[in-house]
Amino acid sequence: MQKVFISSFLAMFSLLSCAQNNNKKDNKIMSEVKIPEGVKTEIADFGSGCFWCTEAIFQRLEGVYSVRSGYGGGHVENPTYEQVCDKTTGHAEIIRITYDPAKISFDELLEVFWKTHDPTTPNQQGADVGPQYRSVIFYHSQEQKEKAEKYKIELNASGAWDKPIVTAIEPFKKYYPAELYHQNYYNDNQNQGYCRYVIQPKLEKFEKVFKAKLKKQ
Repeated sequence: MQKVFISSFLAMFSLLSCAQNNNKKDNKIMSEVKIPEGVKTEIADFGSGCFWCTEAIFQRLEGVYSVRSGYGGGHVENPTYEQVCDKTTGHAEIIRITYDPAKISFDELLEVFWKTHDPTTPNQQGADVGPQYRSVIFYHSQEQKEKAEKYKIELNASGAWDKPIVTAIEPFKKYYPAELYHQNYYNDNQNQGYCRYVIQPKLEKFEKVFKAKLKKQ
C-alpha cells in the first residue's frame, strides 16, 4: 500500500522543483489555529523534502495547531533560503508541528511522515535534489527517539520498500524559522505551478488515505 501510494505520485512531479519556484511574497500571513486555554501541546520536527509540500499535508490533520516551515540540522546560524539552497549550510528544510497529543499521537504523525515521501532516496525527493531535501526526524525526547527507531525498523522489515530506508533520526539542536513567504505556502499560492502540479495531486492522494484523520470542514 505504502509503496503504491508513494510511487504513484513521484513520477507526476519529476520535472518540477521546489527551489525553482522562489516567488518572494513577504506580505503573506501564516494561518495558525489558536490553542485553547489549558491544552498541553507537543512539538515534532520532520524533514521529508520541500517544506511547501510537507507543511500543506500536516496542516490538514486533526489535532495539529500549527505547522511552520524552517531549517535545521546544519551548522550555519540564522540561514537564509538562498544559503540553504547553495547546499553548504548542512541544514535540511523541515517543518515544526505543534500538536495536541490527546487528539493525535506522535505515532500517528510518524505514520503520515513515512507514508507521504520516499524515505529510501538519499538527499532527494522527486526533482528536488540536495542535502536540504533529506529525510530526517529530529527527536525532542527519548520517547520520540524510541518510537521513530522502532517504526523505522518495522518498516524496513515489512518489505514495503525495495531499498533500505535512509531516514536519519537525530537529536533536536536548533530550529530556524524560514522566511515569511514560505509559511502557509500552498494555501496562499494554489495557482502557482509547483502548487498545482506537485502539491495538489499529493494532497489529494493523502486526503484519501488519511480521510479519518483530517480536520472537519
